Amino acid sequence: MSNQLDTLRALTTVVADTGDFETMRAYRPTDATTNPSLILKAVQQDAYRPLLDRVLRDHPSAPPAEQVDRLLVAFGREILDIVPGRVSTEVDARLSFDTQASIERARQIVALYEAAGIDHERVLIKLASTWEGIQAARTLEAEGIHCNLTLLFSLTQAVACAQARVTLISPFVGRIYDWHKKAAGNGWDEAANAGESDPGVQSVARIYRYFKAYDIPTQVMGASFRNIGQIRALAGCDLLTISPGLLGELAASTDPLPAALSVAEAKANAPEWLASNEVAFRTGLNQDAMATEKLAEGIRIFTADAVKLDALVGKAA
Repeated sequence: MSNQLDTLRALTTVVADTGDFETMRAYRPTDATTNPSLILKAVQQDAYRPLLDRVLRDHPSAPPAEQVDRLLVAFGREILDIVPGRVSTEVDARLSFDTQASIERARQIVALYEAAGIDHERVLIKLASTWEGIQAARTLEAEGIHCNLTLLFSLTQAVACAQARVTLISPFVGRIYDWHKKAAGNGWDEAANAGESDPGVQSVARIYRYFKAYDIPTQVMGASFRNIGQIRALAGCDLLTISPGLLGELAASTDPLPAALSVAEAKANAPEWLASNEVAFRTGLNQDAMATEKLAEGIRIFTADAVKLDALVGKAA
């Protein structure tokens, strides 16, 4: 009998949200995503320390930023030996408000992959969904460098990404859920906010339906899940990036898993078309307290882990 993970694969492209190679081998995802937090966690494990040692041995005089990028690419290369699809590698979160610096860093990462014999079509450059990050992605996509826009919490951000013709967006489910649960305090009703009623699920479903209604080619990848109920409620989304623990729960369940999202349903209920420009983006984001707060918080968290990764690499050098 098929388990829910196998059923999900028939509906959605399954992506591993981890830096752990053994998890990828066990659950056979199509793609994999990484971020500074995942790489920081992985490189502190004995199994992955040789990757850092090799980078420092082969490039002892490289600037610290280059050494970190080479470490990210080293992880990406190993991941691409396991998954048949793509790997997402993130530009330093400290550049989230610097368009040109983000472009230059992305070009450097792609050049490192190509120097290692990896086709750039197998690499997605991750950028924060700030206005500056989205404009960096616009330039990179025009150059043939494909992008994954992360830390995305609103339709406003998603529409701006679509206008920039980015390859993929990663709207976050769990962090939206976290915000609403915290805001509700003692008034939070878990049962009433589960499944398709989950505010994070509703946000991603709204983006998916908008994109499909208007034939927007940008792929939608739900991310940041807290429970498998959120995943089940988004079955049928283009892609879902899932942590090892939740992949295990899906693999252990044989309950039915019907599609929750479909292109036909989206087209039958097309929402209002939204204009997108810098004023609309900044106004829409400012009016959405959740998206504003979670975007800023996400950048701070990734920045803190990037600083820790710098320190770890510097100490090992």
